[in-house]
Amino acid sequence: MKKSIYLSIALLFVLTVSKAQTAMQLTGQDCNGVSHDLFADLDAGKAVILHFFMPNCGSCPPPAQKIQAMANHILAANPGTITAYAMPFQNTTTCTYTAGWVSTNNLSLYAPYDSGAVQVANYGGFGMPTVVLLGGADHRVMFSTMSFSTSDTTIMRDSILALLGITSNIAELPSSVSSFEIYPNPSSDNVSINVSMNENAKLTIDVTDITGKQIAVITNENKIGLVSEKFNTAELANGIYLVRINVNGKTATQKLTVAH
Repeated sequence: MKKSIYLSIALLFVLTVSKAQTAMQLTGQDCNGVSHDLFADLDAGKAVILHFFMPNCGSCPPPAQKIQAMANHILAANPGTITAYAMPFQNTTTCTYTAGWVSTNNLSLYAPYDSGAVQVANYGGFGMPTVVLLGGADHRVMFSTMSFSTSDTTIMRDSILALLGITSNIAELPSSVSSFEIYPNPSSDNVSINVSMNENAKLTIDVTDITGKQIAVITNENKIGLVSEKFNTAELANGIYLVRINVNGKTATQKLTVAH
């Protein structure tokens, strides 16, 4: 009996610490009788959000609502580009409960499922909630967390915008910024990042990969007027990166393509 318990704990530990870097396929009908094919969605260029929750978890709905608000903002201009699934951690939750959880919390973005134990184990997560963002024809995990924070919504947004090839525009810039440009883009070596600040404010410029992992902080100080910063992409692998500016807690992002 003890041996069995120890083996179960060991297996749980392995599943928890081993995070998959690619998506696990999910097909079939959700609790509303709608058919889904996760790989088909990814192959079509969509971003897919997985939200794993525990029944009676009070901290699980708010992150799902924040992510939905972010996704709805993108979907308003780019319909059909984001899909989301809500799944419990275990396989003993009923469809009635999950569908009710989605409905009660006004989470219309999410397709409800009654089981998610195998899926959440694949992504190494047993946090409340566990959130996974998938994208790309290579079915990659762009972002995952077992301890969601509000800033994760921005990371997810930036990753989705980069996946869809969307850049920030003037309407999305912080009020203290009148323009934000990157030149040349695509880049093979040096780029200029130009930010026009119309008032003295704390400006942070950083570069991340598409998963949101920070590569470099270019500046982080009070600025006013035209700020022009250089960034060398010569050592970066070919691909898509994100250049972010943050002013007074508000962020704008542009995609930077590196092509040597």
